[in-house]
Amino acid sequence: MDIQRPSQAKAKLRKRIYIGSAVGIALVGITVLLARLKPAVPSVDRSLVWVDTVKRGPMVRQVHGPGTLVPVDIRWIAARTQGRVERIVLLPGANVEPDSVILVLSNPDVTQAAVDTQSQLTAGEAEFSNLKVTIQQSVLASESDAATTKANFEEARLHAEVNDQLFKDGLVSELDLRLSKVTAEQADTLNSIAQKRYAFAQDSVIPQLAVKQAEVDRLRAQAKLKLAEADALNVRAGMRGILQIVPVEVGAQIQPGANLARVADPSRLKAEIEIAETQAKDVQIGQPAEVDTRNGVVSGKVSRVDPSVQNGTVKVDVAFTGDLPLGARPDLSVDGVIELEHLNNVVFVSRPAFGQEHSTAGIFRLDANGVYANRAQVQLGRSSVNTIEIVKGLEPGDRVILSDMSQWDAHDRIKLN
Repeated sequence: MDIQRPSQAKAKLRKRIYIGSAVGIALVGITVLLARLKPAVPSVDRSLVWVDTVKRGPMVRQVHGPGTLVPVDIRWIAARTQGRVERIVLLPGANVEPDSVILVLSNPDVTQAAVDTQSQLTAGEAEFSNLKVTIQQSVLASESDAATTKANFEEARLHAEVNDQLFKDGLVSELDLRLSKVTAEQADTLNSIAQKRYAFAQDSVIPQLAVKQAEVDRLRAQAKLKLAEADALNVRAGMRGILQIVPVEVGAQIQPGANLARVADPSRLKAEIEIAETQAKDVQIGQPAEVDTRNGVVSGKVSRVDPSVQNGTVKVDVAFTGDLPLGARPDLSVDGVIELEHLNNVVFVSRPAFGQEHSTAGIFRLDANGVYANRAQVQLGRSSVNTIEIVKGLEPGDRVILSDMSQWDAHDRIKLN
């Protein structure tokens, strides 16, 4: 008798369904787990990053900039007249005194004009002397006439007085008395006129001489100017110092006003520091500064701040309060640091390679173990040359990475190896 058996095909089908379902469920689970996994943390070589600790305490705000030493006293010597360079007497680097001749120019017209004006002055002075003698003679003649008429008046007056007395005694006629009185009156009139003429002659001496004196003064000023122009053909330093530049050559034609040489006093120098325009807003006159000449650091104070911006920088003059070291000379390259202010009890850190003051920057902060670092949004405040204030986002004692981490901008977490 035959026994009925279950179909093997159905059993195999169910088995396949179970296995397929299990595999599908496993795949879904694996997919979900993989989706929930975080991306792998990138690793960074610890030796390639700069780590610093956030601190609290006093902070000195400073700004820094390169610069050069320049003389305080500089004199550009310009040509007074047109001329030709005949000879260069001194070369740059020579020590000069005020009367030291640097170069010699030639201009025949200037030389001849000086001779002509000097001759005119001599002639004018001679005419003035002659006029003075003539006026003095005229005054003396007037004085002589005044003395004569006065004597005649006195004589006529005395004669009239005598005749008046004799007339009373009946010794002279009335006609002689009247004639003597008329003569006395006429003498009196002539005496008054002569005295006035003498006084007028005296009073007219100064006006007459003043006119000629003004002419002589004009000739003297003109002669002085022409002589100075002729003397300026010998170009002199005009001050004590060092000859820096002679920008002309022998044979060159020079026009009036052209610069011929530059002289500077090397004993008085100042520093011209170039400060970035973004940092120069807080620089004020009188702030302390230090200038590194590469042969020593010299103290000073800000003496001038340029009101304009050139090539993104502001020029700041620093006047030295200390002695300059040996080797300091004009055009020497220096570094200057200007102290802006002292901040007390602030949170600060070394200045990072990124981020400006009064801005927000993403800075990696290390965990307690110093292995992982998470990005933190930090609000920066006032900055200095080497430090910057932390307004928000970090606490004293936090260790942060200050290197340029721009290549890791896509990650908020890194691992240090």
